[in-house]
Amino acid sequence: MHIKRFEDAQAYEAPNHFGCHGLRLQGFEEGGPTNQWIGLSQFLPGGGAGPDSTPFEKVYVVLDGEMTVIIDDVETTLRKHDSCTIPAGEIRKIENRRNDVCTMLVVIPYPPET
Repeated sequence: MHIKRFEDAQAYEAPNHFGCHGLRLQGFEEGGPTNQWIGLSQFLPGGGAGPDSTPFEKVYVVLDGEMTVIIDDVETTLRKHDSCTIPAGEIRKIENRRNDVCTMLVVIPYPPET
């Protein structure tokens, strides 16, 4: 078992994100998960990401607040405990349109080794 305390989580900068503070909860460390890493993203009001895509799928889980996910001009609002999978290559934009912080768990596979 690999335990990492919240106070030991390291901040990271996610590309093309704004108004966001990311913490790496698990991954990229000795003894950690071998297939994916897990981040905790805290989006300020007006914060978000994109539009962009990644070459691998990702999973979002809203822990608190709301996040609007926009794909092909279709908007879906995820609320507390809602989740979604964004397939590889799918262009998405996310926006926190509320006046409180949106906290999301993000699960992403490791990038392929080159």
